[in-house]
Amino acid sequence: MYRDVIPVAKSVYRLSSVHPTLRLMYSLGSLHAELSKLVMDSIGFDGTPFRVRMDTDWTYGTVLFGLTTSAYLAMRSHGFDVSGLRYEDLVERPLEMCRVLMEFCGLPVSLAELGVKALDVDSQRNSLSSKSNIGHLKEPEMTPQMKAKLNEVLKRYPGAPLIGESAVLEGTLTG
Repeated sequence: MYRDVIPVAKSVYRLSSVHPTLRLMYSLGSLHAELSKLVMDSIGFDGTPFRVRMDTDWTYGTVLFGLTTSAYLAMRSHGFDVSGLRYEDLVERPLEMCRVLMEFCGLPVSLAELGVKALDVDSQRNSLSSKSNIGHLKEPEMTPQMKAKLNEVLKRYPGAPLIGESAVLEGTLTG
């Protein structure tokens, strides 16, 4: 499942208010791109794709979107049979998309209604990441200058759509 870049960046920004590692990435990463890499290396990831100066509230989420999108498209181009599901489609047409997902997975389509009910539950309830903890937090403002800067960041990740472009990826399940 994937989301468009703007909702990802907003969500990651809100998460950074309650998760120390994300806050560290925003704080140290704003100083120098090498520090962004170092934070990711320190938690066990290859930080190389994160070697970006996190100089806006939107940058880290944009990097995560670009990296995961690029990895998904690379898997498809190397012959892996993977498919995507857009979160925005699921929210817009929950029953239809749950049916598509059940059918794709070889499960009874009759389970789609239970899937829709499950969407009404905060999957992060009772955690720091719950909607009740972070849903009310103010989102950063997007300026035209930030959009241009973030699109330059996205160009580092092959195939990642730019802000303002269609974010429907190859292989996406549709209803």
